[in-house]
Amino acid sequence: MPFVSNTQTSASTEIVAVDIGGTHARFAIARPGDNGRIELENLVTLQTEDHSSFQTAWQEYRGHMGGILPRSVAMAIAGPVDGNVIRLTNNPWVIQPAMLQETLEVDQFTIINDFGAVAHTVACSSCDHFVHLAGPDIKLPEVGTISVVGPGTGLGVAYLWRDESGSYRVQATEGGHGDFSPLDQIEDAILNRLRERHGRVSVERVVSGPAIVDVYATLAKLEGKAITELSDREIWQAGTSGGDEIAAAAVDRFCLALGAVAGDYALAHGASGVVIAGGLGYRIRDTLLRSGFAERFCAKGRYEHMMAGLPVKLITHEQPGLCGAAVAFFREHGG
Repeated sequence: MPFVSNTQTSASTEIVAVDIGGTHARFAIARPGDNGRIELENLVTLQTEDHSSFQTAWQEYRGHMGGILPRSVAMAIAGPVDGNVIRLTNNPWVIQPAMLQETLEVDQFTIINDFGAVAHTVACSSCDHFVHLAGPDIKLPEVGTISVVGPGTGLGVAYLWRDESGSYRVQATEGGHGDFSPLDQIEDAILNRLRERHGRVSVERVVSGPAIVDVYATLAKLEGKAITELSDREIWQAGTSGGDEIAAAAVDRFCLALGAVAGDYALAHGASGVVIAGGLGYRIRDTLLRSGFAERFCAKGRYEHMMAGLPVKLITHEQPGLCGAAVAFFREHGG
């Protein structure tokens, strides 16, 4: 559930929505539209590495808006949001909720995990915001649990539960930090490489944007080829364009691993549907459809038939974190 301020004043119909990840901090002005959907405008994306703190990024956005911002803010943050001090998982920024009203000059705020925010967007999105990936080509169930999984700078995991009345609840998790489990000799080699460096190897060390560097290096070594020093962005570009055979194989391997872990989360959540989210998933959607993602998702031994019956979708909403943060705010404060 989101961390909310205790201020009891009524919510404004216009708020600042913020989505803070490991690489980007996205800002927008959000309001509920006439159709019940969240409307976003004045979107600005900042690089987190360009700012020493969230406060300086906020000040830059305030400058973009002529020095005036709404006095309410909804924040989606990549990491646990409990406690007096919030430390982002893949970003050095530190946020103290008790200081936000003073430092940001706001009256109300909501803080929610970034994939909790994405789950809110999943719950509120229509069918035209989803692309079919695997399983039966049917809409997501209106009752039951939906797992939400998304690779980016890290690996986000959440789920939502819908009841018969049409209501829903969201639960954020830190599932991306569970243990990685290899399924073949190639993944054994990837695990061994990562274990030498990190000791314990979490899922997001393999299933995230930056992880493609280690996957690529492992495959190059197995093929007896010199390891070319490429950035993760260069590998993704080369792998999806067909310009590098090893990079293409690394992207395919990533898709296999994503399918396997998405299936694991579906089992753990008791899900009746799964949504893949995150900008990376959307960028490689065509590769996902051609890859062994679906086979790995279903390959759960005695539960293979059950897994094959789950619809797996890719959300195409352009700003699910910003939208979901705003949804969480208005659910808490009204508006």
